[in-house]
Amino acid sequence: MSIINYIIKNTSIFLFGILILSFLSSCGGIGKIWDPADARTVPANVNERVKKNLEEGKGFSIKGAQEGRRGGTSYQFATSNPMWRATLDILDFLPLANVDYSGGIITTDWYNEGLTSDESIKITVRFLTNEIRPDGLKIVVHKKRCNVQQNCTVKKISSNLEHELRVAILKKAVLFEKAGAKGNKKYKRNDLK
Repeated sequence: MSIINYIIKNTSIFLFGILILSFLSSCGGIGKIWDPADARTVPANVNERVKKNLEEGKGFSIKGAQEGRRGGTSYQFATSNPMWRATLDILDFLPLANVDYSGGIITTDWYNEGLTSDESIKITVRFLTNEIRPDGLKIVVHKKRCNVQQNCTVKKISSNLEHELRVAILKKAVLFEKAGAKGNKKYKRNDLK
C-alpha cells in the first residue's frame, strides 16, 4: 500500500510540474525570464558596452549624476552636502533610528542621559534646503516620560536645545563648506572643532 501511495504522490508532483511548464511556455514566460543578448548588437569590449548603455540611459555613472544627465535629475550625495555632514557630526553621540538622505530627514532613537530614568528625548532634523541657512533646518524635540507602571507620554517640546542644535549645525556646516572650497577634502575631525 505504501508503494502505491508513493507512486501516486510523485506522479501528481510530476504532472503538476508539467502543467506549470506548459503554462509558462504557452504564455511566453520562459522567453521573458531569460532573454539572451544578441552578440551581433552588443559590443565585445567592456568599455564600449558601458558607453553604449550610458548613451541609451541604461546605466549610471557618478560623473553623469553630478552633471544631472539622467532624466534631468540632479543627484547630490550626502558626503558633498555640508548641512547633512554637519548634522551627523553634531548628533554622533546619539543612537540614530532613521537616516534618509533622499527624504531629507534624520531621526534619533530615544536617548536618556542617565540623570533621570523616566525621561528620554528624541530629535528629528528635517532638511528644507541644501543651502546653509537657519531656515533650512526644522528641528523637533520630543520628550517621553514614563512612570513606574511603564505608562509613557510623549510630547513635542520647545526648548533651548533646538536653537543650540541649529547654531551648532550651521557653524559646523560653514566649516565643512570652507574646507571643501579650499580643496582640502581630507580633514581631521578635530581640526573643525
